[in-house]
Amino acid sequence: MTQAFSRVRFVMVQPSHPGNVGSAARAIKTMGFSGLSLVEPKFSDMTAQPEAVALASGAGDVLAAASTHDTLEAALAPVTLAFAMTARVRDLGPPPCDIRQAAELARAHLDEHAQGEVAIVLGTERAGLTNAHIAACHRICHIPANPEYSSLNVAQALQLAAWELRYALLAHTGAPLLPPTPAATPDPGAAPASSAAVQAFLAHWEEALVAVQFLDPQHPKKLLPRMRHLFSRSALTRDEVDMLRGVCTAMLATARNKAGNTKAESTKADIEAGGKE
Repeated sequence: MTQAFSRVRFVMVQPSHPGNVGSAARAIKTMGFSGLSLVEPKFSDMTAQPEAVALASGAGDVLAAASTHDTLEAALAPVTLAFAMTARVRDLGPPPCDIRQAAELARAHLDEHAQGEVAIVLGTERAGLTNAHIAACHRICHIPANPEYSSLNVAQALQLAAWELRYALLAHTGAPLLPPTPAATPDPGAAPASSAAVQAFLAHWEEALVAVQFLDPQHPKKLLPRMRHLFSRSALTRDEVDMLRGVCTAMLATARNKAGNTKAESTKADIEAGGKE
């Protein structure tokens, strides 16, 4: 898989903004690629420009390894399948495809040809690729953006292309698409509660419901069976049973305090009434 990633390069034609080159390097590295080529950059030291270095944000190795070429043909010399990214429909030129189709075509090409190399070619920030640039590629590639406003920054377009290529390469091999998570230490409290623990909780729960006068033991109706079904479906863990029993204890304590306060108030009222007689 790493070998397939190393056979993909991103070619920026006539880049004029160092920041876009730095952002492109960052986009490439975040998706696991490393190949960046510049064709006729505005500055001979484009990859060393402060803005490029700043926006690469840790992808300085991609910038340092970027190749520079006088022509697109020279940049594509070792490439066996090149996609020209453009937002405009062309009357003449290679057959078009969307970016997801391009990613699948690239993946299949790399699988079939052990020495094959794929390139994604992006044009200038202002004018995009010329017809001559597109003619040097094998396919035209479109990003299905909003047709009323399809203008994408070149680094943004490159990021989308890099993501689609990465997804196609990973999904085909069954490689994980989610970040790895560290092995968790087994939590005893997350283990299923035993039947005895659940039954003890249900008895405690019934006592608490009676104490707060939510359940009338003389007329229980179907309240308890329904609650038993509810807790059975929940597949309670040890921690959950302990938590719910804590709730029961708090309910019983509150009920006792309320009963004690009521009795004290009644006694006080009786004494005051007796003193008035």
